[in-house]
Amino acid sequence: MDRTLDNQATEEATETLKRKRIGRWIGRSVVAGAIVSLLLAIWLTDLYPRTDDASVRANFIGIAPEVSGLLVKLPVKDNAYVKKGGLLFEIDPRPYQYALQQALSDQEALEQQIVDEQRRIAAEHSAVEAAQAGVHQSTTGIKTAGSSVDVAKATVTRAQAASTAANAQLDLATNNLKRIEPLLQKQYVTVEQVDQTRTAVHVAQGNYDEAQAALVQAQAQQAQAMLREQEANASAAESQAKLGQAIHTVDTLDTLKSQRPSKAAKVDSARLDLERCRVVAPFDAYVTDLNISEGAYAHPGVAMFTLIDTRTWYVIANYRESKLKNIHIGTHVDVYLMGHPDRKFNGIVESVGFGVFPEDGRVVGGLPDIDRTLNWVHLSSRFPVRVRVQDPDPLLFRIGSTAVTVVR
Repeated sequence: MDRTLDNQATEEATETLKRKRIGRWIGRSVVAGAIVSLLLAIWLTDLYPRTDDASVRANFIGIAPEVSGLLVKLPVKDNAYVKKGGLLFEIDPRPYQYALQQALSDQEALEQQIVDEQRRIAAEHSAVEAAQAGVHQSTTGIKTAGSSVDVAKATVTRAQAASTAANAQLDLATNNLKRIEPLLQKQYVTVEQVDQTRTAVHVAQGNYDEAQAALVQAQAQQAQAMLREQEANASAAESQAKLGQAIHTVDTLDTLKSQRPSKAAKVDSARLDLERCRVVAPFDAYVTDLNISEGAYAHPGVAMFTLIDTRTWYVIANYRESKLKNIHIGTHVDVYLMGHPDRKFNGIVESVGFGVFPEDGRVVGGLPDIDRTLNWVHLSSRFPVRVRVQDPDPLLFRIGSTAVTVVR
């Protein structure tokens, strides 16, 4: 009986010892499994960085008119989808149509003025040619008058010589008569000789008078030739003045032609302002922040609403600096939206940020302001990673939506 009890006690002790050993092995296995799982999770997290500090982004622009005026058409609505080229709004075009018509009218008036000026200048060219002919004729007249003066001078010289010779003949005949007449009383000469001498005196006197008349005539002709020369000089000066005036008048066409670029620029500017009255969507987009109606007055440069570009969507994910070593440009990224966690979207890393504002980098008085306290826990900085979504759903993506990204 005692032996049986001892055997039972021994078996119970052995069973208890086995259970303890199994419990220790299970506990060790659980701890080891937990450690392995923790290490595996840390390795996977480090290999495939994940963050829920991400938000959806897209490019957007403020739509502002480039001309002022009343809104006559506003077909879009807030949060509505518009296609590229669709009308966003239209400003009253009538003032700009009038401005374009005025600019075109001014341009046409300038062209007509140029045409009229060209006709007038054509006539003035003829006047220039006539003036040039007059100058040439005057020059020829000057030369002719100069020649006439020279001839007249020569004629005067010859007449003076002839008058001098006739005067000498007269003096000779007179002296001969004075010597012969006293000899007639003494009968040293005959009456016939005296008559011949008197005749010679009369002939000499006639020749002298004729020479004097020729001299006076030659001098008069010389004075007349000199007057004609002066008139030719005056006519040449007048012709030259007319030629200079005609040439100066022709040059005024360049001033009118220089106004063509200015008039053309005003026409182009007026036409551009008229085109700017109609504003269309530059790309497929959503309209947002629309708080105006038709009849509002548009001011240039003042945004009336915003267009969200739906062609490209991004996710800006903020990753700890310790995770950036496994994030590279072109790396594939799984993107999940907080509002639709069951949908996975594909993305690629487009860029990794290179700078954030350092909180301990303040500068006071030109020197760095460093906190003297010691933080036992160092928080790693987060840098933005720009992920471009390759297969976005425009109905689900909204700017500012929360996203989760996993880098693969």
